[in-house]
Amino acid sequence: MKDKRKKIFIGLFSVAVILFILLIRHRGKDDTQEIVTEIRPVYGSIQNQISTTGGVKPQNRLEIKPPIGGRIEEILVKEGEKVKTGQILALMSSTERATLLDAAHLRNANELAYWKKVYNATPLIAPIDGEVIVRAVEPGQTVVASDAVIVLSDRLIVKAEVDETDIGKVNVGLKAIVSLDAYPEINVEAKVDHISYESTVINNVTIYEVDILPETIPDVFRSGMSANVQIITESKDHVLLIPLKAVVKDKDENFVLLKKGKDETVQQQIQLGISDDVNAEVVSGLTTSDIIIMTTIKYLPKESKESGGNPFVPKFERKKN
Repeated sequence: MKDKRKKIFIGLFSVAVILFILLIRHRGKDDTQEIVTEIRPVYGSIQNQISTTGGVKPQNRLEIKPPIGGRIEEILVKEGEKVKTGQILALMSSTERATLLDAAHLRNANELAYWKKVYNATPLIAPIDGEVIVRAVEPGQTVVASDAVIVLSDRLIVKAEVDETDIGKVNVGLKAIVSLDAYPEINVEAKVDHISYESTVINNVTIYEVDILPETIPDVFRSGMSANVQIITESKDHVLLIPLKAVVKDKDENFVLLKKGKDETVQQQIQLGISDDVNAEVVSGLTTSDIIIMTTIKYLPKESKESGGNPFVPKFERKKN
């Protein structure tokens, strides 16, 4: 019985292997086509930059908490409002004052007005110039000394996460470009304001937090928004540029293929400077009059004569009447 099962298993395995080979042969390989392009070096601007992500956060976040427990009587500010040092943000009653006012309210309006005048409310005052980013309570709500009634921010910045392999290229004062995931069409000019002295590990990657300070803060900036940051480590204007695809590397040397006649080409050694994802700066070896031969490969999927068919099902020709 075991031998019979073994023979059946071997037979099924052999059929599966044959079907797999037939499927591979049926698919075949994609055809490729070489595209030859003639280009000339051109003068332009180029930037070497580090791309990373981060989030919009307050540089200094300050929570305003009541000195005593009690009841919030009045909130004098709203979210997004600019405040000055010493400005009254809210008024609150202690537990004793709230109890006294409630009892006076049940008697008559005159007694309520008297006790409001005699027993003043406790003000919550802004200790810094800033912006209200959180209004956590409403009038009439009971709070304790540990509750944050209002949260202030001195200014919004972008805290970017830079990999340790790139942090050596980042210096305070470098220019940066910030864009938000929520508003990708808005690009904000900024600069590096601070580099953290302590690293953190995220997903087994060591990163350093870098404070990016926008030159102007648009109204759409909100704390907690995700941001994309490009830190410009080096920038050059009016330099000779060629596409990176045209460069052929051989060990530590760089070459391009030059056209020297109708059917003649020669290899030209060049020296490169900075580069981005598309272009590279040519320090020496080329001029704007040189013609560079650049070859790219285009992959063309092999067309099937009959699409949607099964290669293992017999095909029958239809007879024409």
